[in-house]
Amino acid sequence: MAKMGTSSRVAAAIVVVLGFVLSLAVVCNGGKTSSFVRKVEKTVDMPLDSDVFKVPPGYNAPQQVHITQGDQLGKAVIVSWVTVEEPGSNTVLYWSAYSKKQKSEGKVTTYKFYNYTSGYIHHTTIRNLKFNTKYYYVVGIGHTERQFWFITPPEVGPDVPYTFGLIGDLGQSFDSNKTLTHYELNPQKGQAVLFVGDLCYADTHPNHDNVWWDTWGRFTERSVAYQPWIWTVGNHEIDFAPELGETKPFKPYTHRYHVPYKASGSTAPFWYSIKRASAYIIVLSSYSAYGKYTPQYFWLEQELRKVNRSETPWLIVLMHAPWYNSYNFHYLEGETMRVMYEPWFVKYKVDVVFAGHVHAYERSERMSNVAYNIVNGICIPVKDQSAPVYITIGDGGNTEVLATNMTEPQPAYSAYREASFGHATFDIKNRTHAYYGWHRNQDGYAVTADSMWFFNRYYHPVDDSTSAQ
Repeated sequence: MAKMGTSSRVAAAIVVVLGFVLSLAVVCNGGKTSSFVRKVEKTVDMPLDSDVFKVPPGYNAPQQVHITQGDQLGKAVIVSWVTVEEPGSNTVLYWSAYSKKQKSEGKVTTYKFYNYTSGYIHHTTIRNLKFNTKYYYVVGIGHTERQFWFITPPEVGPDVPYTFGLIGDLGQSFDSNKTLTHYELNPQKGQAVLFVGDLCYADTHPNHDNVWWDTWGRFTERSVAYQPWIWTVGNHEIDFAPELGETKPFKPYTHRYHVPYKASGSTAPFWYSIKRASAYIIVLSSYSAYGKYTPQYFWLEQELRKVNRSETPWLIVLMHAPWYNSYNFHYLEGETMRVMYEPWFVKYKVDVVFAGHVHAYERSERMSNVAYNIVNGICIPVKDQSAPVYITIGDGGNTEVLATNMTEPQPAYSAYREASFGHATFDIKNRTHAYYGWHRNQDGYAVTADSMWFFNRYYHPVDDSTSAQ
């Protein structure tokens, strides 16, 4: 009898274990891992004498010209540029077809980093612009003048269509150039870029050679001088190098790239928000303190309460380190921030979260893991139609290797993943629908390798899952 009792318990245990294994198989039955195989070739930085790094001709000619939104509503633009020979003029001359020429004065700064001294970095904010208007602007007054243009966004409203480009972890390799070219030639024209961090990768060169900040500024000028890029800081912007005597994090980045953080009540330029057309965009910093009682925590807690979905129905969050990632590269690096903030994202029905860091592409289903804690052991994400879609787009083309090593089996939260370089667009149609498309560099300009119709979580919260669960 004792033997039979033992056998019964063993048999029961086997059934339980088998059931657990089978349940895991169901839980881990994820979406699609792309069958596309990118040609294996080393990604290398373009040489410093490449034509895309060319210094503009003329004495003290402005270079590295770039713009970003200059207020919270889209009626201001921050214009930035660098002069080399001397400070020159801080003035921006600007006009539209319907207005006379006006001037805006800015400020100039410089910085030193180890054995590097920057050029003269100018930042000027143009204010009180009209919505949905093309403006021309000139920098370099008094020396070599250069002219550019931009188009302001439409007035903020719930049914205003608008198209954002998505780029992350760009760098300045030959593949980076392909990504930027692919974005520029995409028939679905982006009107502004949401950039999810890791700009130039100067810190991967000896002594964090800041010359690579200059070349990246000249390389990207062809896009960012004409449409705003909304900046997010990544780990390669930290530039913390105590071995070089450089102990102030983000020093080159904060001198070169200004954002309108004070307009949203932020106390630091690493987290802030803007409104643009029908979108409310919240930018977070994965590399600033974000735990309870920190400035970023307090700010985000208040910021999410301010969002008026009847005015800006699309709630978009940008960060660098992804919370949901099924690659072995940077696995779980965003976990502590997820634990802090994911309940808020679900409560306030964030539509989509864009991140970078992992040098590949991945899109999630709408899932959350807010029930988990180390006591209850409930550690498997569940379907949640109040949760955002998480998209990792750290595939801009930098020289660090593609993240080809994926976790297996593909987890249920992962809808699509692929180790290729590319960019994406998020095309808002109205308050209920937006079309998202990811474009790998190897395809034709109009081809989407992955796409999804987004249904707004506030106005049209129906199931928009894209893979069988």
